[in-house]
Amino acid sequence: MDFQEYQHRSRQTARYPQAGANPIYPTLGLCGEAGEVADKVKKVIRDREGHFDAAVRDDLRLELGDVLWYVAQLCSELGLDLDDVAAANLDKLASRMARNVIAGSGDRR
Repeated sequence: MDFQEYQHRSRQTARYPQAGANPIYPTLGLCGEAGEVADKVKKVIRDREGHFDAAVRDDLRLELGDVLWYVAQLCSELGLDLDDVAAANLDKLASRMARNVIAGSGDRR
């Protein structure tokens, strides 16, 4: 499966207020799901001495899928193609590597 197919198929499950004209809903959902990922990782550090066993990794796989769903919906709301977003990100990172600024700060370095 590629990002374009994922974006299209996941869009068929988008059931939220004003889907198609509401970037706020998937933005807030993305924040919430990213927080759930962070909380699970925090608890691995606190309760499991940093050990990510198969059950924890499977739980994180599910949460990361939710993050991906909200990213795809936000892209759709903004008229962006998830394939293009992913490709632009790789291009940006390659440029930073080539210019030796991968570890710097700032969005447009």
